Amino acid sequence: MASGQARYENPGEFPRGLLRYRGAPSLIQGLPTTVEPWVPGGRNAQARGGSSPAVVSRLLRRAVSHRPWRWPERPVYFISDPHADAEAFVGSLVASGGVKQTGAGLDEITLTKRGRKGTFVIGGDCLDKGPSNLTLLRSLRRLMDSGARVTLLAGNHDMRLLMGLMALEHARSPRTEHLFVRMGNKAISLFKEVYAEYLEGQAAPLAGVPGRKGCRRRLFPGDDWFEAFPEMARGRLSDRAIDKELTRLRKKVASFESSCEKAGLTLRQVYAAAMRLRELFLRPEGEFAWFFEAMQLAHRDGSFLFVHAGLDDSIAALIESEGIEALNQRFAELVVEDPFAFYYGPLANTLRTKYRKVDFPLTERGVDGAYREGIHAVVHGHINLTAGQRLMIRRGMLHIEGDITLDRNSRRKEGLAGHGMGVTIIHPTGRVIGISNDYPHAKVFEPAGYLAGHRAPGRSASKHKAGRS
Repeated sequence: MASGQARYENPGEFPRGLLRYRGAPSLIQGLPTTVEPWVPGGRNAQARGGSSPAVVSRLLRRAVSHRPWRWPERPVYFISDPHADAEAFVGSLVASGGVKQTGAGLDEITLTKRGRKGTFVIGGDCLDKGPSNLTLLRSLRRLMDSGARVTLLAGNHDMRLLMGLMALEHARSPRTEHLFVRMGNKAISLFKEVYAEYLEGQAAPLAGVPGRKGCRRRLFPGDDWFEAFPEMARGRLSDRAIDKELTRLRKKVASFESSCEKAGLTLRQVYAAAMRLRELFLRPEGEFAWFFEAMQLAHRDGSFLFVHAGLDDSIAALIESEGIEALNQRFAELVVEDPFAFYYGPLANTLRTKYRKVDFPLTERGVDGAYREGIHAVVHGHINLTAGQRLMIRRGMLHIEGDITLDRNSRRKEGLAGHGMGVTIIHPTGRVIGISNDYPHAKVFEPAGYLAGHRAPGRSASKHKAGRS
């Protein structure tokens, strides 16, 4: 059998006792019941061509030449980018084998024995697009209240909401006054849900709300913003980045109000919903105050770094010098103290990079820094896929891509039916497992096959111990 392939006594069948879906048949229909080896960059990775076993072996051996490969002590269930599709989110929890659905409601879920032993990492972008922002948040809260170990990562769509609400908290300034409209059309579904649930039935839902022009002055950047922003941002952002931001904002300013009206909301109703969102998310007594309070920028377990989008040299250096806890502390402080510095700086690159020229770079220096710290793979979402998870080598480092297009609005655009379901499992037995209802088999990646015969420094790579977080 070639290096890197999965080894099973009965090829094609699930390894005994590894998984069991426990939900309504209508919910779990389409989830795979067979397995196949998962090859980085290969056919089942949804990429052109593949990476030869020799290339993957060389890369992984380079990683473990610094520190041995370490697996989490508990199974990790990674679910990313549900984008306000609560049914897809709950279906993905059930697909993990760590949750069973006990009734028809999407909050009627309990942990299984596997779930009690594991960790759920939610990879960001819980919000926007729809159709069920609020129901998804309540299902997530139910998971947290069930006693599950849950780590919630920041996604770019989640942070756009926070930045937009923070803009209404801060005095108007070229640094922040554009951040509400910058959320764009994808956030409108949340405003519509909030207005319908919390305001529509009231006797005077718009009492105290300014007129249309007054709402526009409070929500939109001022007429002088397009001159003031470049002056303020110069020296902090490149000219190319500034020009791109101005172009983006012109489009969003031009379309935001008409998009709201198309969705059935006046600008006054949007303003009223925004005020209620501030109460729900930013006030200690708010129903969803826990959401941003619980959020982290990054999570580390064993040799795996979990972020929403990716890594760059500056973040790799910070992790190597100070650790994940310090990175998350900087994140928590900066989003409150200086939203501009956060949103346009390297911290936010971890939740929006696609390794483009406009993104902060990940080079060999950053990869080697991550390897010295014992981080051998990045697990992330953000890049939506249509045939399940993907293994890719980016900038000389293994990336496990877990955004499998869960929400039905995105799926409709991609030509996919219904809602998605799936989970990426990092298992202490030395397996990475990709499960999706858009691919007929569970994909199983076993790095040990590529490292056979290689002895890492220090402890044996076969010991499954978690790295520091």
